[in-house]
Amino acid sequence: MLVSENEEREAGLLAFQQIRATEPPSHDTMANELVERVSRRIAAAAESPPPNLWKAPHYRWEFEVIDKRIPNAGCLPGGKIFVYTGLLPITQNDAGMAAVIGHEVAHALARHGAERMSDARAASIAIAVAGVALAVNRSTSSVAPSAVAALGAGATLGILLPMSRERESEADHIGLILMALAGYDPNEAVTVWERMLLIDKGPSPPIWARTHPSDEQRIKDLRAWVPEAMKYYRPQ
Repeated sequence: MLVSENEEREAGLLAFQQIRATEPPSHDTMANELVERVSRRIAAAAESPPPNLWKAPHYRWEFEVIDKRIPNAGCLPGGKIFVYTGLLPITQNDAGMAAVIGHEVAHALARHGAERMSDARAASIAIAVAGVALAVNRSTSSVAPSAVAALGAGATLGILLPMSRERESEADHIGLILMALAGYDPNEAVTVWERMLLIDKGPSPPIWARTHPSDEQRIKDLRAWVPEAMKYYRPQ
């Protein structure tokens, strides 16, 4: 991998700061409490992994709820979690939110952002996100703007660029185990993705559904992994 963990985390922090600077924060007390409650439990699970599954990241976790009706969420390197209020009608409850946040945190744990940054660097490609200008002071940062963009963080809209199906599948698998470790029933992940599938088949799929493919194969895989995840499930 051509990107160090420090570079990856610095890029994640820069993108998160830009999201906070450009997106309206939600002042909905219930939404903020739900996202923080679920995020903290997922974060605690991420920092206490079972043997041989992933390395504890030792992140400085932060959470942000954005007041826009966009079904979108993400976890940037360094543990920066953001959720748009438009996701709440789809997740519907704590376990549903845990399924989504677990999936997004799994991308960070698997260093998918760094892999994508490495791909861009190796190919000498500057991946641009439409309408986004992330200001990076080269005198204080070793991370090029193209590297930040390659994380998939479109700060103006909070959009994550599409991951490969292999990375999505890995995040689904790890995410199930994360939510189970955090005390959420992994079966709820199947329910959430079934709801997402219905939206995805609509006339105008939302951004979050388009960037996170939710098809029959994904749901089939989730169902196959649930028994494994249930071994880690301890209701709280």
